[in-house]
Amino acid sequence: MPLVPHNIHDLQPYKAGKPIEEVRRELGLDHIIKLASNENPLGPPPGAIAAATEALKGAHRYPDPSGFELRSALAKKFNLKIDNVILGAGSEGIMSTIMRTFLLDDDEIISASGSFIGFKVLANASGNRVHWVPMQDNRYDLESMAQKINDYTKIVYIANPDNPMGTYITRKEFDGFYAHVPERVLIILDEAYYEYAQNTPDYPDSMTYRYDNVITLRTFSKIYGMGGIRCGYGFAHETLITNLMKVKLPFEVSVPAHAAALAALDDTVYVEKSIRNNAEGMQRFEEAFAARHMPFIKSVTNFMTLLFPDEAAAAAFTRALLEKGVIVRHLVAFGVPHAVRITIGSPEENDFFLEQLATLDPATWR
Repeated sequence: MPLVPHNIHDLQPYKAGKPIEEVRRELGLDHIIKLASNENPLGPPPGAIAAATEALKGAHRYPDPSGFELRSALAKKFNLKIDNVILGAGSEGIMSTIMRTFLLDDDEIISASGSFIGFKVLANASGNRVHWVPMQDNRYDLESMAQKINDYTKIVYIANPDNPMGTYITRKEFDGFYAHVPERVLIILDEAYYEYAQNTPDYPDSMTYRYDNVITLRTFSKIYGMGGIRCGYGFAHETLITNLMKVKLPFEVSVPAHAAALAALDDTVYVEKSIRNNAEGMQRFEEAFAARHMPFIKSVTNFMTLLFPDEAAAAAFTRALLEKGVIVRHLVAFGVPHAVRITIGSPEENDFFLEQLATLDPATWR
């Protein structure tokens, strides 16, 4: 028997978007912007920075393992009991805990190919059988996913909205899918981009349909601008949360992360400013791409995904922008090699990106 299990030996690790400093070293550029990782360009809320800074004075103390204050605040905000709330190091931290808590050797997982790479890594690392169902028109094919459910199915993962497609499923579509899901099957609804999509007329807020076998995941990494803080949260039936709390790492989330998240939670002014900035940037991107006849996927998130004829064209476009000082994400690792994802930046970053885009020769990627 090998020391390293085959599912780990053969696993492709998660690769993040290129850091700015790496590009600076590689290309020697002075002006570089990163539009590759769906980060909020406005930075963390000022109150969160102040709270985290103050909390560092007590960083010699371990965090409260129960995360009582933040869990209580989340429960109050979403009209739940604290027993319905869990915290983690980002929503991915909670996903990892879900895997370790509920999967047995013969259990199977269902999700969409080309969806969130973080879940893909966790699912493949589990060693369990995974059914990766192709998307249809860049959206989850729930009908085909329902057909994959069998006696061994334990977890179904749905990112809504999806990353990297930026598309979403409607309440009607989810209800139709849910009718095929046995009570013993867990559905993970990853709503990391919920705040960006919430005003879309037919986008469903999972908090309005609370099923006992659905776990909703959200995060402070996106709209709250705290990707580097690593704080996510989840909502579920208290039986699921009770068992997840047994397995999660005892001192997730860190002291400064807990304080920052608590301070950011009710900062509606910051959230509304972020939503406005995103909507304005999204409109500019759509107009620019349409004017250049560049196919894109209509998005309800804080990014847009461009579609190219093939992998070579997508790679050429990514490289051409990189050489201009703009970091974007070629989606090879996501399993969508003909696509490139571009985050909506600040007004200044968007200006720079669009200026550089205008200098590129379309023949480079067509």
